[in-house]
Amino acid sequence: MRLPFKVPAKGSLLREIPVLIVTAIVISVVLKAFLIQAFYIPSGSMENTLRINDRVIVNKLGMHLGDIGRGDVVVFKDPGGWLPEPYVSDEVSFGQRIKNGFVAIGLLPDPADQDLIKRTIGVAGDTVKCCDKQGRLSVNGVPIDEKYIYPGNTPSDLAFEVKVPKGSIWVMGDHRGASEDSRYHQEDPRKGMVPLDDVIGRAVAVIWPVGNAKTLQRPEVLTNIKP
Repeated sequence: MRLPFKVPAKGSLLREIPVLIVTAIVISVVLKAFLIQAFYIPSGSMENTLRINDRVIVNKLGMHLGDIGRGDVVVFKDPGGWLPEPYVSDEVSFGQRIKNGFVAIGLLPDPADQDLIKRTIGVAGDTVKCCDKQGRLSVNGVPIDEKYIYPGNTPSDLAFEVKVPKGSIWVMGDHRGASEDSRYHQEDPRKGMVPLDDVIGRAVAVIWPVGNAKTLQRPEVLTNIKP
């Protein structure tokens, strides 16, 4: 009986396996560098939209195209002084080395990264203010019904009014009572603004745990505001 295809020799198959592994690693590194990357949620500052230990996928390509808008949940590098210095252990076990390898190629999120995740409330040119007589946050004079914030929270216990400069965004956590976001860094050199150069990308979906899996959309109340 003739087979419709040629069965590769055993030695040939063994030689191809390392090539396939290397190819898969290269593809993973390229994806992490330019397209997508996994991150984990270390705190409750974005509850209930994101919960502690959720894993999210971040679209990095949008940053190269300048695609960050109001309502986007973004991951960004610490603009300076928002996070404490990370603890780094000198002891590295064999298991930790393997995990570090998966982190390097983007298959696992890096717990040592000094990154934050918040919701974009204001983009360049916007005036963000809180709060009006009804206790609502407003963007460019338009009051926002923020159904995504943590149940029982107010839009902000801290009154503020800011104008977002070019090349920056104003961010806030959905769990307003547990988020040290732009509001609490107005005395910093950047006045609480996050430079777009520090933004890694837009979180597009929760992928783990399975019970929390969902896509992350821009709320219409923020996308429909005129500059």
